[in-house]
Amino acid sequence: MTVASDFVVVSNRLPVDRTDDENEPWRRSPGGLVTAVDPVMRRNNGAWIGWPGQPGVELDPFEFDGLQLVPVTLTADDVQLYYEGFSNDTIWPLYHDVIAAPTYHRAWWDAYVKVNRRFAEAASAHAADGATVWVHDYQLQLVPKMLRELRPDLTIGYFHHIPFPAYGLYAQLPWRRQVLEGLLGADVIGFQRVADAGNFARAVRRQLGFDTKAGAISVPTADGGVRKAVARAYPISIDAAEYEELANRPDIQARAAEIRSSLGNPKAILLGVDRLDYTKGIRHRLKAYGELLADGRLSVHDVTLVQVASPSRERVQTYMELRDEIELTVGRINGDADELGYTAIQYLHNSYPREEMVALFLAADVMLVTALRDGMNLVAKEYVASRVDGGGALVLSEFTGAADELTQAIKVNPHDISGLKDAIMQAIEMPERERERRMRALRRRVRENDVAKWSQRFLADLGQSREERA
Repeated sequence: MTVASDFVVVSNRLPVDRTDDENEPWRRSPGGLVTAVDPVMRRNNGAWIGWPGQPGVELDPFEFDGLQLVPVTLTADDVQLYYEGFSNDTIWPLYHDVIAAPTYHRAWWDAYVKVNRRFAEAASAHAADGATVWVHDYQLQLVPKMLRELRPDLTIGYFHHIPFPAYGLYAQLPWRRQVLEGLLGADVIGFQRVADAGNFARAVRRQLGFDTKAGAISVPTADGGVRKAVARAYPISIDAAEYEELANRPDIQARAAEIRSSLGNPKAILLGVDRLDYTKGIRHRLKAYGELLADGRLSVHDVTLVQVASPSRERVQTYMELRDEIELTVGRINGDADELGYTAIQYLHNSYPREEMVALFLAADVMLVTALRDGMNLVAKEYVASRVDGGGALVLSEFTGAADELTQAIKVNPHDISGLKDAIMQAIEMPERERERRMRALRRRVRENDVAKWSQRFLADLGQSREERA
C-alpha cells in the first residue's frame, strides 16, 4: 500500500523511460523539472503521477532512485485521442499562434476530459491531508478544478510550460470556458512570460467576467464566497551547474575538438538543436542559410551548419509532412552548395545524450534559436551554460520566452529572412571582445536564475497562498 504524500507532482509523463534491460528496467529521462522538484519531493515524502509512456501498460506504484512514482494507464485510444489528438493537434497549434491550423473534434475533447479526470483521481488518492499538488502543462489543464472538487483541503499549483495565446486566438477554442475554469482550480497558475499571464487574465475577464488585478483573480466558490487565484510569470530555467560541470570535463572538451575536426575545422560552425516541430523555425533558418551561401556571403569552405532535429510526434500527419519538407530542403541546399570534402549542412534526425550535446555546444561558434513561438526554449540557456570558455554567440528569436531574459543575445524576427541573414553574419563576424562580453553577461543571467530558483519562487508563492487560506 502506497503511503500518502505531502507533495505530489502531476505531469503527462513520469520522469523515467522504460528500457530493455531486465536489471535496470527504468532510466531517468532528461529534463530540468525532476531536478527542480527532486529536493522538495525528498523532503516531503513526495510522489510523482504520470503516464509511463507506453499504451495499455498497467503498473503498480513503484520507487525509482528514491522517487515514489505512480503510473497512470493510457489505452491506445487515449493516446490517439487525448494526447496526439486534443493535446497536440488542438491545443499545441492553437497556443503557438496557429502556426499550423488546430483541429477541433468533440471526440478528442471527450477523451481529454476523461483522461484529465483519471489524473485528478490518482492525485487525490495519493495526496495526504492538506498536501501540496503541483500540476504541469497543457495536457492537464482540467486537473486543477477536478482535483479541487475532489479534495478542497489541498493546495494546488499549475505551471503552463508553453505559451498562452492572445484572446483573439484563444477564443476559437470551442471549450474555452471549461479550460479557463479548469486552470482556475489552482491557487497559483504559473506562466513563462508576463505576456502569457496577461493573455490568460484577459481571457478570464472576457469569458468569465471575473475580477483580475495585478495577477490576482477573484474566483467564486460553490458556497457563494470568493477565493483568490494568482496568475503570474515564473520563467523556467535549467540546472546551470550541471552543464558547467559537463563542459569542464576533459573527455567532453576532447569530444568537442573531435567534432570540429570531423567537420574539417571550418572557420565557423553554426548549430541548431530542436525537436522536429513547426514552431521551431527550422525552415526559416535553412532558408536564410541557403541564401547566404547562394549570395556568396558564406562559403562551404569556411562555414558549416549542424542541424540536430530530434524525432517528435511521428504519428501526427503535420509532423510527417514537416520532416519530408525539411529533409528535401537540406538535400537541395547541399546539392547546390556542396563541394568535394565540404558539406553545407550536417543534418541529424536523432536524439543524443546530454554529454554529446554539451560537446556540440562547445564546438559550435554560433547557436541559432529561431523559434516562431516558444514558451521558453531551454536549449538557448543550455548553450550559454555550456560555454565555460567564454566563447560562442547566440542568435535568439524574440518570440521565445528566453528572449525576455537573455538580453545580450542577437535578437531576431525569424519571419524576416533578410534580418535573420544579417544576424547570422553579425554573429559570425563579431569581434572577440564583444563576443566574450555578451557571453559573460548571458552566463551570469543563466547562473543567477537557475531551475532551483524557479521552483523555489513558485513554491514560495504556493506556500503563501496556503497560509492566506488557512
